[in-house]
Amino acid sequence: MEVALAAVGGRWTTLLLRELMHGPRSFGQLRAALPALSAKVLSERLTRLALDELIECRRQKGFPSHTVYRLTAAGQTLKPLLIELYRTGDALLRETSAHCGRSGT
Repeated sequence: MEVALAAVGGRWTTLLLRELMHGPRSFGQLRAALPALSAKVLSERLTRLALDELIECRRQKGFPSHTVYRLTAAGQTLKPLLIELYRTGDALLRETSAHCGRSGT
């Protein structure tokens, strides 16, 4: 359990993985999808995910060069965990919102 949680830990990591779950993305596409994430932090998170072998980056030929990021097979194994984390968070949010509404606070 700790290995799986460590893989998705860190601010922005789950959101980056969520974006890559939908298919390969360029740096610019990831920036557009997560506008509050600075380029520096995005670059750091992508580097960390690549070092952990959860994503791969492929530089495509041409000028300017174009890098595409995608989940590796190991990264793909995180999909069910991320989906369940989303469902659990959504259920908790609904429950706490409903509970607060009933108590009048």
